[in-house]
Amino acid sequence: MENNVTEFILMGLSQNKEVQQLCFFLFLLFYMILMTGNFFIIITIQRSSNLNSPMYFFLSFLSFVDICYSSVTAPKLIIDFQAKVKRISFDGCMVQLFFIHLLGCTEIFILTVMAYDRYMAICKPLRYLTIMDWKFCSILVVFCWLGGFVHTFIQTVLTVQLPFCGPNLIDHYFCDVHPLLKLACTDTYVVGLIAMANSGMISLSSFVILVGSYTVILLSFKTHSSEGRRKALSTCASHITVVILYFVPCIFIYLRPSTTFPEDKMVAVFYTVITPMLNPLIYSLRNTEVKNAMKRLWIKRLLGRTTWGLIQPPL
Repeated sequence: MENNVTEFILMGLSQNKEVQQLCFFLFLLFYMILMTGNFFIIITIQRSSNLNSPMYFFLSFLSFVDICYSSVTAPKLIIDFQAKVKRISFDGCMVQLFFIHLLGCTEIFILTVMAYDRYMAICKPLRYLTIMDWKFCSILVVFCWLGGFVHTFIQTVLTVQLPFCGPNLIDHYFCDVHPLLKLACTDTYVVGLIAMANSGMISLSSFVILVGSYTVILLSFKTHSSEGRRKALSTCASHITVVILYFVPCIFIYLRPSTTFPEDKMVAVFYTVITPMLNPLIYSLRNTEVKNAMKRLWIKRLLGRTTWGLIQPPL
């Protein structure tokens, strides 16, 4: 069947003008916090010699993915709050779909890798540095990207080949599989099942692995000293918080047949904007090493600039 649609119209989060104006400033603030916080995490880890363990290597990669992930949807969402008609071309829609699933799935895998890293550090401390060397960590990151690419390739190919004859109104603020399946002028039952198996099962299986890993880690705390237990618990608590905030909305959205609910848009805000914004706050506020490194780095930079200004001769 021929595809007659050249562009889609996004309905956005709300049709109310006052709500849209409020959301414009609110999400602009969220996006600024998100970008600033994640950049601070990356720069702090890159510039701090005491943050050179695999855990911080993966945390830096997570912040990079968060920046890219939110940038696929947030700028368009913010601009659309001021637009009368929220248009996106067919090609632009498919590109957005591709990168949403590439970066979203990559984040799922990196969170799973971070849980494995914490398991090795806490449960196998004597073998940790031998196993988690930089070569192995780099291989894990490559596999995270490859896993994300395989996932998004399947999702994008399934969606691109669907015929769209109209209407072209997407009840969402970005292009995703379920809203697009709803618009296809063909039977999408099989495609919906494949999409659910692809996205939903990845989310659910990774969540189960993560819960199992952290359960084993928490049970192993009784063999640690009180100081070691406190430090390990603080690190794991931040990871568990991120996992719950990210995976629960993903499972709600993707682990079901190709149906849409009015709540989907607000739920999607959590894993596309809120969680990437909170990640730097959760990891820095609950991690003493990151907080101390940030203080040392940024105070040193501020003092360096002040000292440089004091020694410069007046013009």
